[in-house]
Amino acid sequence: MERRVVITGLGAITPIGKNVKETWKGIQEKKCGIAPISLFDASNFKTSLAAEVKDFNPIEELDAKQVKRLDRSSQFAIIAAREAFRDSRNHKRKYRF
Repeated sequence: MERRVVITGLGAITPIGKNVKETWKGIQEKKCGIAPISLFDASNFKTSLAAEVKDFNPIEELDAKQVKRLDRSSQFAIIAAREAFRDSRNHKRKYRF
């Protein structure tokens, strides 16, 4: 049976990059995204390290109303999905594996 795969696009927001290009560069540079927790007081927890997305400014991609209404994880999802959509428009050919 023949299976078709369509690569639609890539989108990412990670602790080592705010988009696919930055993330890939971080991987190549063997950058570590684990650092002391800074988004909340972690003094009552057993660990003080996490892989947080630092320097994230949703206003760069979303309008002020959306930023106010959406939680952080939803902002990540929408921004990464938009990047994947933009990336998919750059791929005119369908690939077969």
